[in-house]
Amino acid sequence: MRRLSDLISFYKVGLRLFTLGGPRIISRLKEMGVKLFLDLKLHDIPNTVADASRAAVSMGVDMFNLHIGGGMKMMRAAVEAAHDEADRIGILPPILLGVTILTSLDEDEMREIYGTERSIRDQVVHMAEMAKSAGLDGVVASPLEIGVIRDRCGGNFTVVTPGVRPEWFGRGDQRRVMTPSQALRAGADYIVVGRPIYASDDPREAAFKIIEEIEG
Repeated sequence: MRRLSDLISFYKVGLRLFTLGGPRIISRLKEMGVKLFLDLKLHDIPNTVADASRAAVSMGVDMFNLHIGGGMKMMRAAVEAAHDEADRIGILPPILLGVTILTSLDEDEMREIYGTERSIRDQVVHMAEMAKSAGLDGVVASPLEIGVIRDRCGGNFTVVTPGVRPEWFGRGDQRRVMTPSQALRAGADYIVVGRPIYASDDPREAAFKIIEEIEG
């Protein structure tokens, strides 16, 4: 982050880093003046997710997420808890996102898990509409579904897209992908780019190449 501070101002803290570092790593990173997306994909009973949402807000993260598959009651409890905690400590609530279908899943895997005949596209739209109805600010979805989410949920509904890979980097375990420039042209508000940067021998050069690709 010190090497990339003039190029990137928003960072994702996922399960591995948070498990290793806990709230202390959040505090240390916030002291560096960056924005943080806490990517823990909360999924539990409503009371537990509400408590975890209060904790996320109290740490000062700028964005966090939960699984839409936890249901309407869980999502609504999270929204209420996040806003209550933000009001209590006098800050704006973070962006609260619902996770739709993981970008590592293909059509057959998704149908087996959810027991549905819907396509991935239709299932993502169904879940995005649930998230909006529950009061969430947006969703995490693959870049392939951005357009239809925009059509059904409106332009003010935030879309964060993982599964973003520059042309010079392989897909890895991702299945439904676009390049950074394609995802932004499709209407993403935020793109998540991990391994192409942190797994590079020169993360700064990798980040710069991605920015050049987007601007080009």
